[in-house]
Amino acid sequence: MDDKALRQRIIDELEWEPPVDSASIGVAVNNGVVTLTGHVPSYAQLVAAEAAVKRVKGVQAIAQEIEVRFTGASPHSDEDIASRAALLLKWNAELPADAIQVKVAKGWITLSGEVEWQYQRQAAEENVRSLVGVTGVSNLISVAPRALTADVAHGIEAALRRDAHLQAEQIKVVAKGGVVTLEGRVRSWRERDAIERAAWAAPGVESVDNHLVIG
Repeated sequence: MDDKALRQRIIDELEWEPPVDSASIGVAVNNGVVTLTGHVPSYAQLVAAEAAVKRVKGVQAIAQEIEVRFTGASPHSDEDIASRAALLLKWNAELPADAIQVKVAKGWITLSGEVEWQYQRQAAEENVRSLVGVTGVSNLISVAPRALTADVAHGIEAALRRDAHLQAEQIKVVAKGGVVTLEGRVRSWRERDAIERAAWAAPGVESVDNHLVIG
């Protein structure tokens, strides 16, 4: 697929995505590398726009340059945003009590702390990014599992083989301690993300280095 056709597919996907106001988003494509520019009224829309682009077949990489731009002044102070974020995290049953700290500067939320699973780390970020007034989120939460599975790589490979949508035979999994490295070639961003999620689901994984190539 040439860049012109890919660009049109991306534009069509953005227009099809209900949460995204695509009128102020610019799209440029060069050899499958997509650059997104312009502005959106919330950080949640920025995340939704990037997710929509990842779904389009042929996208090799994304340069995210969209700005969060409010109409008028920011609707909430940093103190308000921090208070609301802390409350959301407190009431999330997936998260361990008092494990995550919140810092807000000019609408940008920084999350820190320690959890046992990657899904908890993701849940914390998903909780706060839709708050009004948020301009971005830095997720510095670390994953420190209690126990390390003896054969992490084997368990991940078995999980990939069970998924009918993945071409597991093209994926190489290397585990050293709690660090997992993924290598190989996949067909899409969606498949790349699915394989990374499978790796994070293995007990004992502390970090995942995803070197999977799309194409």
